[in-house]
Order: sequence, then structure tokens, then C-alpha cells
Amino acid sequence: MTFLLWILAVVLVVAGIVSIVRGQLLWGIVLIVVGLLVGPGGVSIFT
Repeated sequence: MTFLLWILAVVLVVAGIVSIVRGQLLWGIVLIVVGLLVGPGGVSIFT
């Protein structure tokens, strides 16, 4: 479960960075924040 949350977090953060590069600043920031919440935050919540 922890490994899946980290994978999801990495995907979200990378998608956020790609969105920022493509000019969608707000959507990119949202994806990065959600990725950080799912990654370290989600791991600490679920374990």
C-alpha cells in the first residue's frame, strides 16, 4: 500500500511539473500539492 501511494505521488508531481512547463500554472500547482499530500502525507495517514 505504501509503495502504491509513493508511485501515485511521483506520477502526480511529474504531471504537475509537465503542466507548469506547458503553461498551465494553476493546474500544475494543484497536481504538485495533491502529489505531496498523497506521498508523505498519505503514507503517514495510512500507516
